[in-house]
Amino acid sequence: MSTIPDERLALLFTCCHPALAVDARIALTLREVGGLETREIARGFLVGEATLAQRLVRAKRRVREAGIPFRVPPDDLLPDRVPDVLRVIYLVFNEGYAASGGDALVRADLCAEAIRLAKLLCVLMPDEPEAFGLLALLLLQDSRREARVGPDGELVLLADQDRALWDRRAIDEGLRVLRRAEAHGRPGRYQLQASIAAGHAEGTDPRTIAAVYDALVEIDPSPVVRLNRAVAIALAGDVARGLGLLDGLEEELDGYAYLHAARADLLRRLERDDEAAASYRAALALTDNAAERRFLERRLREVGGPEVRA
Repeated sequence: MSTIPDERLALLFTCCHPALAVDARIALTLREVGGLETREIARGFLVGEATLAQRLVRAKRRVREAGIPFRVPPDDLLPDRVPDVLRVIYLVFNEGYAASGGDALVRADLCAEAIRLAKLLCVLMPDEPEAFGLLALLLLQDSRREARVGPDGELVLLADQDRALWDRRAIDEGLRVLRRAEAHGRPGRYQLQASIAAGHAEGTDPRTIAAVYDALVEIDPSPVVRLNRAVAIALAGDVARGLGLLDGLEEELDGYAYLHAARADLLRRLERDDEAAASYRAALALTDNAAERRFLERRLREVGGPEVRA
């Protein structure tokens, strides 16, 4: 018997079935329950759309051939599925926070639904600190929504945002939730990411934020986390070291627009404009979101590179 208080959340637990490989079940859940398109899911997994489509086909075939029973699991099986549910909610929010395509940078509907599901998960699993860590992260990230887009619809980077536009109530709620998560004494990847977001909200010294990334990469050494750590190190003052760390990620993240955009920014800071222009062009070639394209095109013009059109 399950006590999950929401149909959508119950479906997340149902689809995150352990009989499927981890990536397959998360991708299938994002497609069938989260409502994300294949290309949007592919970006979250850092793979091509065709590769992700093949995974979905294989997962559905596995479900049919093995007769996997998709039913809401009883309460005693829920804890084993929590990590997958957390990741699904996180990826839904990420697509809302920075849409992979279209004219708008933010899809507020996806952000709101992810936050709603995270809140329900905290009610369902009050002793799971990572559920509260994820909720804190989403609240803190979403608090900056109104400041992330300028009057012309262009992306505004964190350092250039008008903090008066940040949602103070969401920040305060996020900080309260983070304190509750940390009280368990079991830090995890979402709690550490929330700590970083809290540092930005409270104006923490960039060197302290970079140190939290050091702890995060010990738990989650994924290439995207290492990319973010490199950027944090650069923002803390060591631009050359940050650039060197980014260069070490090129093989793993060559098809990831944010790697090229981050590299371009650090090269720009070092006044290596020709190289920066090349990286901006590489980022543009991988970017479908109109707001992000306008930002990258402006930066490309600033370093003297010719404008690129899709």
